[in-house]
Amino acid sequence: MAGSDPKTLIRIARENGTEPPVAPLNLGERVRDLRKARGWTLEQAATQAGLARSTLSKIENGQMSPTYEALKKLAEGLAISVPQLFTPPSKAQVSGRMAVTKQGEGQGHATATYEHELLGGQLTRKQMLPYRARIRARDVEEFDGWVRHDGEEFLYVLTGVIRLYTEFYEPVDLRRGDSAYYDASMGHNVISLSEEDATILWVTSLV
Repeated sequence: MAGSDPKTLIRIARENGTEPPVAPLNLGERVRDLRKARGWTLEQAATQAGLARSTLSKIENGQMSPTYEALKKLAEGLAISVPQLFTPPSKAQVSGRMAVTKQGEGQGHATATYEHELLGGQLTRKQMLPYRARIRARDVEEFDGWVRHDGEEFLYVLTGVIRLYTEFYEPVDLRRGDSAYYDASMGHNVISLSEEDATILWVTSLV
């Protein structure tokens, strides 16, 4: 992704929306969820951790605060690290979010080298930034140095032929149906080799 300000789309996407509040972690519930996820009974989990069944039951029910030694045994028994005992699980509920962008209806962002069409723009707090790009540049000298930003990036060639330049690899030519997945903090630029402007689908991670 490049142009006069190649990070603009990514920065806007990251800042679009507020972060949800973080709920405090209940250690007892966390231990119970980890145990049930493994299909273990209290007896089985206690045996794995080398703890008394009654001790594990009290921990799960919030009736006692485990010592560090007990936490170590719990973590070893569950085959995780101690910090993971205090890491909230990923949200399992379905959000049901969806956005449809019809052809030509994406948000346009034109630069000297690329013409971007942002897809799914109505969704806030996205974890990916998808956009279609028309590659106007024909020479890497048209760019003001390397483009680099946080995250990972995926590109898929829709039409034409492109040349992908990266900081640590030899340039590679890609045609319709070809793709590349790379570390976006590594310098990168794309130019069109075909007579017509090539078009690609770009997806950038925002987490």
